Amino acid sequence: MTPRLELSGISKQYPSVRANDGVSLAVQPGAIHAVLGENGAGKSTLMKIIYGAVQPDAGQMRFNGQAVRVASPAAARRLGIAMVFQHFSLFDTLTAAENVWLGLERSTTLADVSRRIGEVAHSYGLDIDPARPVHTLSVGERQRVEIVRALLAEPQLLILDEPTSVLTPQAVDKLFATLRRLAAAGTSILYISHKLDEIRALCHRCTVMRAGKVTGEVDPTRESNASLSRLMIGAEPPELRREQRRPGATVLEVRGLALARQDHFGVDLDGIDFEVRAGEILGVAGVSGNGQQELLAALSGEDRRAPPASIRLAGRPLGDQGPRARRRLGLHFVPEERLGRGAVPEMSLAQNTLLTRGETVRRGGWIAGGAVQALARRLIERFQVKAAGPDAAARSLSGGNLQKFIVGREIDARPALLVVAQPTWGVDVGAAALIRGELLALRDAGCALVVVSEELDELFEIADRLVVIAKGRLSPSLAVAEATVERIGEWMSGLWGAADAVPAAPPPAPGHAAASRGAPHA
Repeated sequence: MTPRLELSGISKQYPSVRANDGVSLAVQPGAIHAVLGENGAGKSTLMKIIYGAVQPDAGQMRFNGQAVRVASPAAARRLGIAMVFQHFSLFDTLTAAENVWLGLERSTTLADVSRRIGEVAHSYGLDIDPARPVHTLSVGERQRVEIVRALLAEPQLLILDEPTSVLTPQAVDKLFATLRRLAAAGTSILYISHKLDEIRALCHRCTVMRAGKVTGEVDPTRESNASLSRLMIGAEPPELRREQRRPGATVLEVRGLALARQDHFGVDLDGIDFEVRAGEILGVAGVSGNGQQELLAALSGEDRRAPPASIRLAGRPLGDQGPRARRRLGLHFVPEERLGRGAVPEMSLAQNTLLTRGETVRRGGWIAGGAVQALARRLIERFQVKAAGPDAAARSLSGGNLQKFIVGREIDARPALLVVAQPTWGVDVGAAALIRGELLALRDAGCALVVVSEELDELFEIADRLVVIAKGRLSPSLAVAEATVERIGEWMSGLWGAADAVPAAPPPAPGHAAASRGAPHA
């Protein structure tokens, strides 16, 4: 059978790294073909070459047996190639329907596009409001827009880069059913994911890459997670050890937090009550778009409308305080959007440390350049970030390596309270294990952590207690030892009541935890 896609000797050199080095692979019609590799292995560059967003330095590409040169994404779409990027390509000021409309023929009206979006979204279980501006959408909701946009094109080859990174288990099941249906109808799918269970359950073939080269091709259904890990990173990821500990004094206390949405498409927060103690991790689960953004903005200080006493850190009311004042008290925050909020794309890694770390700023506002470089270099080494050095621009890093740097920047600050959203979004199994291990070490050192994640496996692995946010309301707290995936899944739909309240931890020690352990003053 003539391959749908055939690559021969594809190479791409950047100034500091050879992203692809003689890569060859073939994808058959109707096949779901995985590309597996650690962060920085060259997977995303290869996909961008196929889609025409990047031009190769050498090599040949054939599509349906014909030699082609894909000069642009528009040319790729005309061939029948669609792609869902890990970092989304949406215009914030336009609606979901308008973003989809931009990639379609002009003969199609916006009203028709909105109707088709509704039909496809309903058919595939991807909840989308076509009229919502993109800037009001959460990361998970933006990903749904990207997936629906690709499906509307009815492609012959669909490229998916980390498509389930912010989807719930129920949504993942529906997506897999969709992909199997597309494959049965003859659509070829290139599937990039770090989730080994997904690859083994979904894909027919798997090409493994390391340092820009293809190191092998296997049938993933005949492999184990351990064997795939060895092929990908040369070893199995370290096993996490989470010891049971008695939590200390209350660090964060939220009582009666109620905030009206700031735009028409937001979510009202309704009577949010919870607390987090020193030396424990509270996991917050939920379907994207149920109030996570609003809760994170209230906790980080981006939204300062809360009554002062509704949010207390170490007993001090700070509901109306901004991010800088909260950092002085030891609260650090990792947003879910890496580029644009977690880091400035055009700035170097060293410069990006200045966004939240103030120890390299001297009296009078003078910046100690050497200290900034040293801090960035330490973060790169400690968190195994693959980068050209402290002067590398944030946008030059792969998504997973940038995530390690941003999470590491906040962990290294030794916060009293760390609020982190989607800590391992899009990172490989080795990097995910490293980040989760560092979060556990921070917890063991006495830090209080709030981890907002749509990866239930992650929350079950590292959290001490779980809550679920649904429609702006927070469920009762549940000890992880008492929780099940089925129960949490029900709570994600808002199905909980007074009878669901379960004692989840011993009472807090008297007093409040100190919040000044090495917190930066910037």
